[in-house]
Amino acid sequence: MKTSLWILAGGLLLTGCATSTIESRKQERYSSYTELPSEQKAAIDTGKIKVGMSMDAVYIAWGKPGEILTSESSKGTFVTWLYRRSYLHAYRYWTPHHYYYGMGYYGTPYLAYDYYPQSYVSAEVIFEGSAVKEWRNLPAPGY
Repeated sequence: MKTSLWILAGGLLLTGCATSTIESRKQERYSSYTELPSEQKAAIDTGKIKVGMSMDAVYIAWGKPGEILTSESSKGTFVTWLYRRSYLHAYRYWTPHHYYYGMGYYGTPYLAYDYYPQSYVSAEVIFEGSAVKEWRNLPAPGY
């Protein structure tokens, strides 16, 4: 009985670690993918999106967005998908370095670094109705 539980737990861990790829998303939304024009399929297969693509096509090409926003203007309702990435931001600081020499302890300052992950919006896709109206990639923040 214990062996079966360990095998089940291991299987759940392994399936939870699976990553989403273009191929897996094409299988997930197979009917939507097969109905697309060949030009859009070619773009999706290389991970690109185009103005006029459906939400399903963008999902297959880029995956699930990190955040979905809805807005409304005099021109109508818009849906914006935000995609996020992260980078390691370096924090520099001076800290003492202590060492023992001869009869005592001495200290000299040195420059140390710590790295912290920072999230940023790397791309946004704006849909009007259910088709891409515009999209843009955004650069990583400079430091």
